[in-house]
Amino acid sequence: MSEVNTPNQNLTRRDFLKLTWAVFGGLALLETTGIFLAYLQPRLADGEFGSILNVGTVDKFPPNSVTHITNGRFYIVRLGDGGFLAIYHRCTHLGCTVPWDETQQKFICPCHSSEFDRQGTVKNPPAPRPLDLFPVSIVDGNVMVNTGAPIQRQTYETAQVVYP
Repeated sequence: MSEVNTPNQNLTRRDFLKLTWAVFGGLALLETTGIFLAYLQPRLADGEFGSILNVGTVDKFPPNSVTHITNGRFYIVRLGDGGFLAIYHRCTHLGCTVPWDETQQKFICPCHSSEFDRQGTVKNPPAPRPLDLFPVSIVDGNVMVNTGAPIQRQTYETAQVVYP
């Protein structure tokens, strides 16, 4: 007959050391996994790209204005009817930063000369689609922009405009 381990049987020194090393190895693996997962978590402070930014009061942006919010990487566009758009300043062609040209009243990409109107609609290719938007909300008279959730779009629609 074969022997069966019973609870009354003594634990050998070798088995004890194996068990000890397995426990410590498991703890080390858990700690390493925890540190790795913490490293992957985004560290977003208020006012940084990827978080919700308070860019100012509604009155700060006059109608028909385009204001670059540098730390948010977008433009606040206030249309003539008072509506707001937050347009990502990255070109949809190759990702270049697109500046607003005040004299020509359009966004002009310095890389391949794509042109976009005030609403971010393509007026001169090679850009394949309009500039991306960020969600805008008006909270207690303040314009809030969520830079962590860019919206890709194929066309400009009036439903994209947020009114105070």
